[in-house]
Amino acid sequence: MPTTLTWGPTHETWQQALADARALPLERVAAQVMVVDLASPDPAVASDLVRRHHVGGVILMGGSAPSAEAVATLTRAVADADDRDWPVWISTDEEGGSVARLRAAIPRLPSFMAAGAARDKDAVTAAYRGLGADLRDLGVGIDYAPVADVTIGTTDPTIRTRSAGDDPERVAETVVAAVEGFVSGGVAPVIKHFPGHGSVTVDSHTGLPVHGRSVAKLAETDLVPFARAIEAGAPAVMMGHIAVPQWGSGPATLEPDAYAYLREEMGFEGVAITDALNMAAVTEGRAPGEVAVEALAAGADVLVMPGDIEVAVRAVVRAVERGTLTRERLDEAAARSIALLRWQDALDPAPQEDGYARTLAAAGATVAARECEGPFVGETVRVTGGSDDAARALAGALESRGCQRETAPRACS
Repeated sequence: MPTTLTWGPTHETWQQALADARALPLERVAAQVMVVDLASPDPAVASDLVRRHHVGGVILMGGSAPSAEAVATLTRAVADADDRDWPVWISTDEEGGSVARLRAAIPRLPSFMAAGAARDKDAVTAAYRGLGADLRDLGVGIDYAPVADVTIGTTDPTIRTRSAGDDPERVAETVVAAVEGFVSGGVAPVIKHFPGHGSVTVDSHTGLPVHGRSVAKLAETDLVPFARAIEAGAPAVMMGHIAVPQWGSGPATLEPDAYAYLREEMGFEGVAITDALNMAAVTEGRAPGEVAVEALAAGADVLVMPGDIEVAVRAVVRAVERGTLTRERLDEAAARSIALLRWQDALDPAPQEDGYARTLAAAGATVAARECEGPFVGETVRVTGGSDDAARALAGALESRGCQRETAPRACS
């Protein structure tokens, strides 16, 4: 037997994590698998939330991060809030581009498509090493990035430039480089959104996307970056709220066959994390708490933003007491999160690298057309990034030339 799992921790770490999970009272092990959102920078509110509910951890949203100092104060309060002897799960969505929760606290990377355009993948690794080191320095241990989705372009309603591109192999190369950077920077990356959100035309924040491709075809396209990253040791995968008919009619997040494919066919041993459980693709037609139980029973290990935390914990406890969810499955889920947290905490981060965001932007600079003749945009344009004043100025200039500003969808993860 190898001394370590394919994604890093030793078997001894895994066995200790499993023993710790089994020793927890039922209500506490149910809370350990849940990650709740923080929208306030108030450290007292955050620490009280963790202490009172014993949740596994938190995800920092934009409102919790007005400055680097505020983030560091908040994460210290959260880390010290409980009596557990493993770290608290402190996470965020910091992809760069349009999804940058900590934009007021750290340098802002360009969208991941810039990393995909960079021919020098060592520059990509260096950039995400720098991002990881900055996150680690602020007390954030887990980042829901990089995006492993392969985009289909403008008919893709929500991923677009969050993806590294439309070529599965190029995307895979970029994702692996980013994963290596994050880990060397001391942060655990979460590749997302399995089995691929870039080639569907419905936004899972508002409805349920359904893949029109067979699993065999997905294995040649959308799943390629996930497979390569798993082979390279990616420690965590985020399950997307995307239906694949061969796995069932529901979103992959809630389908046992989706998790079975991820683990048995793709060989993934790490932590399976849900996308935000307050999104329409999973909440429509399901009662509060029901989504949490379904996700765990299907194979999820960590539940992100499960709505009302008290309702979710009670629902999981009742499911175990009634036998619709086994304590064994719950312990396994909690143990995976504990093992990941201990592994991440023990990473030795590389020294911080100044200017990494600008360096990546330069590395990804691309000549899109040799002839400077328009038009280069359609009738609608989405403006992202920059200050509010700069965005308004650009939008006004575009509108004066006949381009209407498109409203960007809200992205939870």
